[in-house]
Amino acid sequence: MRKIALLNQKGGTGKTTTAVNLAAALSLCGLKCLLIDIDPQSSLSQSTGYEELSEDDITTYEVLKGADINRAIKSKHEKNSYDVLPTDIRLSGAEIELVNADKRNYLLDNAIAGLRKKYDFIIIDSPPSLNIFTLMALTAATEVLIPVQAQYLPLKGVAQLKDTIELVQSRFNKKLKVGGVLLTFFDERRNLDKDVLEALEEVFEGKVYKTKISTNTKIAEAPIYGEDVITYSNNSKGSAQYKALAAEVLGKHEATEREV
Repeated sequence: MRKIALLNQKGGTGKTTTAVNLAAALSLCGLKCLLIDIDPQSSLSQSTGYEELSEDDITTYEVLKGADINRAIKSKHEKNSYDVLPTDIRLSGAEIELVNADKRNYLLDNAIAGLRKKYDFIIIDSPPSLNIFTLMALTAATEVLIPVQAQYLPLKGVAQLKDTIELVQSRFNKKLKVGGVLLTFFDERRNLDKDVLEALEEVFEGKVYKTKISTNTKIAEAPIYGEDVITYSNNSKGSAQYKALAAEVLGKHEATEREV
């Protein structure tokens, strides 16, 4: 089982969008995927149609406090779809409530270990900041996918991400690795975008995906209807790009396995 944490401390990089659409594309390949929302902003939950949760719904908040994760998972019923562990505003209070919890960084990892259903991929959408929930996501993950917006060059922020990943590797999760870096909002006609790509390839040699995600209306519209872009507009450019990303994610893993 591969556990991928989407990570970037900057907002607006396409992190949540990538989490949802990568899960959809992998599910289209017949793989079983679980999306986990561990961001108090609950963007992933809203993007997948779980905008209004009732008090009776079990969310990531209750799971981190010991509730059964299997009772919290929501199943999308469309063909080739994925499951979701949603959250809402309740999670915002957990950072304070769990500050003194024993081995708090392992709470999500322990919850995932209790899953009864078998998944090929677990994709975790972390907050756009480096906080307790980000550390939980990184401690539970086997790899990190870093979306980087091509319209600016946040190399200082990228360096901070590398430091955070290395810290988690040394203290909490030796198996964690950088799975790949994904350029989003990419326009190959702009020189700035090419400069961003070149700089990232220097920092993350061999880790930058060949697939790039361009600005696309269908990608932006899909979350309004609680859908991924593949379900919403299967023949769109955005759908094709996320299918290509899924193929590359699978291919990179297979190549690594052969090398080992």
